[in-house]
Amino acid sequence: MTAVLAGLKRSAFTRAEQLMARASLHGDRPFFDPADFPWTRRLEDQYRLIQAELEPLLFEPRRLPNFQDISPDQLVGTRDDRWKTFFFYCYGHRVRTNCARCPGTDRLLRTIPGMKTAFFSILLPGKEIGLHRGPYNGVLRYHLGLKIPPGAACGITVGGQTAHWEEGRSLVFDDTYLHRAWNRSSQIRAILFVDFRRPLSLPASLLNRLYIAYMSASPFIKTALARQRDWDRTLEQTYQQYC
Repeated sequence: MTAVLAGLKRSAFTRAEQLMARASLHGDRPFFDPADFPWTRRLEDQYRLIQAELEPLLFEPRRLPNFQDISPDQLVGTRDDRWKTFFFYCYGHRVRTNCARCPGTDRLLRTIPGMKTAFFSILLPGKEIGLHRGPYNGVLRYHLGLKIPPGAACGITVGGQTAHWEEGRSLVFDDTYLHRAWNRSSQIRAILFVDFRRPLSLPASLLNRLYIAYMSASPFIKTALARQRDWDRTLEQTYQQYC
């Protein structure tokens, strides 16, 4: 019976993702034109403000939590200590202490329509993130380049298409396409990482809101929030020491 129920859930989830892809107002493809999302220009125009709030955290990046320290399911794609995070929002839940440390970034994040998750994503030198897919295509992913080593040593491949980050420039993509990322340089790569609700036609947009609300109340998200709270004391010590 358990296997049957699990199969029914998988089938329902597959149908939901198919509906989201058909109802997408900007099509269904790996990468999107950032110009389709007018708010991306606002973040690009203010990227130096965000960059300035990030900079103090990079004095001692190894003190920051690994992605899998906050989100255990990331163990599928990363197990070492070279993918660091600094969370502002997790599926709509606000990390107040981190938002207070970066008020300009928080202000800009709150202008993004349908913003659900946001954090600084920091790849230390030599980090490779293996091929994986995101959990749900009802959200799209946004990257804003903040600290990018020169050349083509850093990049991301989504659905077989490769792109490279640039400081102050945006990337928008569907992370449910198989994707991987790398920093093969000797320097830190840092971006602003955002998941936002995918623009959809009715009635799919309403169903999407309900599903995202369900996910935000799930044990998976509650675990991530609890882990973030556990890290707050360490982050406070880091901030006081270097900021």
